[in-house]
Amino acid sequence: MSSSKKTWLYKILKWRYRNISNKNFILLLSILVGFATGLISLLLKNLTHLIQVVLQSDIISWQTSFYFIIPVIGLLIVYIFTKYIIKRNVRSAIPLILHSLSKKSGIIKPIHGYLPLILAPITVGFGGSVGLLGPAIGSGSTLSSDICNLFKVSDKTRFLLIGCAAAGAISSVFKSPLAGLVFAVEVFSLDLTLTSLLPLLFASVSSIITSYFFLGDEVLFRFDVLEKFDIYDTPFYIILGVGTAVASIYFTKMYFGILHFFDRFSKKIYRLLIGGLAIGIMLYFIPPLYGEGLGFINDLLNGDHYTAIGKTPFDSITDNIWIVIALLTGITIFKAVAMTATFAAGGSGGIFIPTMVMGSSLGNVVSKVINNLGLGFEVSEANFTLLGMAGLIAGVLHAPLTSIFLIAEITSSYELFVPLMITTSISFIISKNRIEHNIYNRELAEQGNLITHDKDQTVLTLMNLEDCIETNFITVKPNFTLKQLLSEAVAKSNRNLFPVTDEDDILVGIVSLDNIRDIMFDITLYHKIKVDTLMSPSSTIILYEEDNAKTVMKKFQDTGVWNLPVIKNGKYFGFISKSKLLTSYRQKLINFTG
Repeated sequence: MSSSKKTWLYKILKWRYRNISNKNFILLLSILVGFATGLISLLLKNLTHLIQVVLQSDIISWQTSFYFIIPVIGLLIVYIFTKYIIKRNVRSAIPLILHSLSKKSGIIKPIHGYLPLILAPITVGFGGSVGLLGPAIGSGSTLSSDICNLFKVSDKTRFLLIGCAAAGAISSVFKSPLAGLVFAVEVFSLDLTLTSLLPLLFASVSSIITSYFFLGDEVLFRFDVLEKFDIYDTPFYIILGVGTAVASIYFTKMYFGILHFFDRFSKKIYRLLIGGLAIGIMLYFIPPLYGEGLGFINDLLNGDHYTAIGKTPFDSITDNIWIVIALLTGITIFKAVAMTATFAAGGSGGIFIPTMVMGSSLGNVVSKVINNLGLGFEVSEANFTLLGMAGLIAGVLHAPLTSIFLIAEITSSYELFVPLMITTSISFIISKNRIEHNIYNRELAEQGNLITHDKDQTVLTLMNLEDCIETNFITVKPNFTLKQLLSEAVAKSNRNLFPVTDEDDILVGIVSLDNIRDIMFDITLYHKIKVDTLMSPSSTIILYEEDNAKTVMKKFQDTGVWNLPVIKNGKYFGFISKSKLLTSYRQKLINFTG
């Protein structure tokens, strides 16, 4: 940063500290973040729409007949861009944010955060079966991180403003401020206190105002609830809840299973070819898998399943309602496959809207089956379409409250509140018991780096072991005599531990001052006793690459020792003391909760 810019920034910060309290400044930043995230969401939407308009024009007159190869072209463009221009891998937005919160104090590299602004519209615009909400949250969070770096705010404030970006993206895309707020709390594990509530509300409101300013009252879904809650339909809501739970488990397992399959291919071009071929085949038979699928949801809500399904090789027999049900079931099954194949082939996007598409299809299928069994039952297909979306969001993302408020705000009504609670609670409970962590945080959870609503676990996760390692210990060799040990180590150190290392700096033992206290003044032993007879093996060590604060704390608890050696790359690196670890924990707790 140039000298003039530093002076300019210093003056702004100085004026801020003098005239604006920290609380009010956070509120102002939350408004700024909400406004910026709203603009980012609009930018993503308009860029994607522009690409779709070009592809649907006369410029590419053959696209109607060969639309199923267009996503492959889009993925190829993304591949060329990432490999030869920016030379960076595409990273999933929300897992990237969660990782930055847990291990990097919320600091996100701009190249990772802003890259989706280019790649996501190309992927989705060319028909990739993913969504735009994740990239909007990712880019908004990166902007929040940059704003926090600029104004030198605390880590806790950075976490909150990243949550504000997520709330703002949901609010802008769906025009649902409450759902955005709840999403930030559920997915990012923010504490819902007055301190966090107001910034989240301000960000949601400023983002939705931005959306209204540029788009007017245009919304993704237009639907009014005409059929109210009927107590006699409760068994069907329970059935749908169980169905969405099973679908959620399938969705998650399929997601990680397909990604694991593609990991076998070391070269990205192979992943592109295999993923692109799979997507093309699926699109040929199931056209609604093309793109985000928001039009598909709207068609189902309007009761027009023929338009929703589109042109397929089975058009001649779609007069049979069970064929329609079978095709919708195919969409339910293969949406997760098409979405994951898009990611595995190198595409950029999110999973939130594909989850809604899959849920809407499943809900519609359940309602059609009920209505056509010939048992005299009749339920609202549109309502079940909405409930299916909520059930999948609750089951896949483990965000039941987000799903309830989202559907309530989409319909501008609370008529479905009871059915929503029944369906989402069942879906969430079953899927949570079967799969403990959602798609966003599973990998972090397996590494022990997941931030949760448990403050103690969160503080341990946020702690950086590097800050606790002490390296000012004098090492000695196994062949040192007692005199060498005393003159070259004990006399020059204020420590009472001396790590013993071989010629390759591998730890072979530890000498404690207590071990030599009885003989250290006996000069007759100075040349007779060597270190290898005085040292004790260290049965418990800390592995720099594997251990975290939580596992280290447990090692101290299990062993009862006061110091443990740290091994880095197989060699001795330093020590961590229990007092240093507890001091670091206390300071992090104060910073996080103060």
